[in-house]
Amino acid sequence: MATAETAPRGIQDTMFNVFMARALYVVTSLGIPDLLSDGARSCRTLADKTGVRADSLHQVLRAVASTGVLCTVPVRGAGTGDGNKDKDGEGDKDGRAYALTPIGETLCTGHPSGTRDMVLTLQGPIWDALTVLPQRLTTERTGTEIALGLPWFDYLRQRPDRGAAFDRMMIAVHGDEPEAVARAYDFSWAEHVTDVGGGVGTLLLAVLQEHPHLSGVLFDLPEGAEHAREYIEASGMADRCVTDSGSFFDAVPPGSDAYLLSHILHNCDEDSCLRILRSCAAAMSPRSRLLVVEMVLPSGDEPHPGKMLDLAMVTLTTGRERTAQEYEVLLARAGLRLREVVPTESAVSVLEAVLETA
Repeated sequence: MATAETAPRGIQDTMFNVFMARALYVVTSLGIPDLLSDGARSCRTLADKTGVRADSLHQVLRAVASTGVLCTVPVRGAGTGDGNKDKDGEGDKDGRAYALTPIGETLCTGHPSGTRDMVLTLQGPIWDALTVLPQRLTTERTGTEIALGLPWFDYLRQRPDRGAAFDRMMIAVHGDEPEAVARAYDFSWAEHVTDVGGGVGTLLLAVLQEHPHLSGVLFDLPEGAEHAREYIEASGMADRCVTDSGSFFDAVPPGSDAYLLSHILHNCDEDSCLRILRSCAAAMSPRSRLLVVEMVLPSGDEPHPGKMLDLAMVTLTTGRERTAQEYEVLLARAGLRLREVVPTESAVSVLEAVLETA
């Protein structure tokens, strides 16, 4: 008798990983890591404090504990002086309670890694947008426009709490990038750097820290530039770094040797990219170089973190990740010539471009 053929293991793993991601979101959104931050608690206690059913919560916690975020510990009873006891003095029927591991501690409110915000954002509004991906493929509207009623960045502006969480998530996802870029690219030839759309200045400040001979300008929309000014002053770099404001669709400050454009182009469709690149080109001199910091996709089928990010782009924006060849074509249309692609120790590369006439 022929045996039934099973689904490929890789596809099974991909499909069932969704369950664990959702369970981790539930645990985080209920605030369970915060409840465990000062000691183990029984599932019954956690259920009472979060207003959910203990038996259902037990199934979720048991699964999440298998990932190393939580662990179960034996409960010795109240007043014994044993550290492995439920804060409220009792365990579950099996005499055990749940405790945080060092990994689980990153899910507590205020943890500097931003891991909690990553979980709540990816499995919150981004998940809502991802669920309508089939509809997204049939329309020019983005997933957030379909699911949330607004383009992604408009949604974040109208929900400052979600916007702040997204910013902290970016730290969790891209925390090692600024230093990696600053180390990988040779800035010895330059004196002045402008970070176009530089946010709070994380990348620019890392570059200035690594290369003490440089001075810089952070250029962003007025609200962003004001926020960046506070961050720059707090960093102690105000003597080497100033801010300027405006829209990179219209013009960017002239006179810099190097122009940084980090994680901007991948958010945009081709027409918007060309507007930004032409603004940069208009500000550049023959000596200037444009440094595009992005994940550069391989041309083949091999796995790459940029391909996962590309799914986020098609879900949230009208943008996309690109190969080096695609960037070369895009830059050429804006009057720029790709000279070099510099890899870094992180997932991003630096694409160096100059004026076509230089």
